[in-house]
Amino acid sequence: MANVRLSSIKKSFGKTDVLHGISLDVASGEFISLLGASGCGKTTLLRIVAGLESVTAGGVEIEGVDVTRLPPEKRDIAMMFQSYALLPHLSVSENVRFPLRMRGIGSREEQAEKVAAALETVQLDHLADRRPRQLSGGQQQRVALARAIVSRPKVLLLDEPLSNLDARLREDMQVELIEIHQRLGLTTIFVTHDQEEALSLSDRIVLLNGGKIEQEGTPAEIYSQPETGFASNFIGSANLLPAEIIDGETGPVAKFSDGQTLQLALEVSARGPVTIALRQEDLSLDANGDGPKAKVRTRVFLGARNRYVLGLAGEPLRALTANDVEFSAGQSVGLSIDPQRIRVLPR
Repeated sequence: MANVRLSSIKKSFGKTDVLHGISLDVASGEFISLLGASGCGKTTLLRIVAGLESVTAGGVEIEGVDVTRLPPEKRDIAMMFQSYALLPHLSVSENVRFPLRMRGIGSREEQAEKVAAALETVQLDHLADRRPRQLSGGQQQRVALARAIVSRPKVLLLDEPLSNLDARLREDMQVELIEIHQRLGLTTIFVTHDQEEALSLSDRIVLLNGGKIEQEGTPAEIYSQPETGFASNFIGSANLLPAEIIDGETGPVAKFSDGQTLQLALEVSARGPVTIALRQEDLSLDANGDGPKAKVRTRVFLGARNRYVLGLAGEPLRALTANDVEFSAGQSVGLSIDPQRIRVLPR
């Protein structure tokens, strides 16, 4: 049985439709990410699960119980906000204890034990007596996480909790979230606009676009097998090039507007106008290569790698390469790619 079931969820604000009939099952213990650009409806959907927003139509079930009309405190969920929402006049331990007090869970001694266990889980038991203002941003974030997990809710909801952290802290917290989820096994719904976070944390990703589910699957599936141009471009920022598939001497090829061709996998059955999706990291550049020729526009140094922006058949093309070989602006280079890594999408 699904731990969380969303059935044909619709949400409108006045005359503006935000969610268009979303149905989704989340299994017990699953870590699922709602991924999408700003305005796609992911936070609204999370707030509907939490009971902080009503539905225009549809229903929400948690462990088989219809909670659509129940207030948040009756749903046995916990939500961690982007702003952390810590109470500045309370100590760390009292902040973590707060939801237990509000819901009357356990005696004072039992609450103290739960608080100690939650702080130990996030490695902050040594800071129990400090006030939030005495903590770093990363420590405040872990206090908010401890407060969210202290009651062991049926569902843990995370609304872009890493967005206020710097790059190094964000990486550390991604690892910490993975380890905490492995230890506690809480059903978790995570909202993010960051594809790296979704890919690294999730058992399953639900990609939203314009209030609808564009695609869902495991991180590997949604990265390697995008089903639409939007999915290809949002997950991994693929190059999307218009082309026509024709029969070549050794099988199907993609023919670009300048007449150059790119060999495709033999099992490609489509013919005619399509969109070719090429991942940046799958492209190889060679000054003497015999593949399609592209002209270098610029190079962006990224430390361990370079990102080259090229022009192919009048279209921009981005490629990620090791930084041991450099090409100069205006230089013509040959492109090569494993045909199995090329995605063919409807035009």
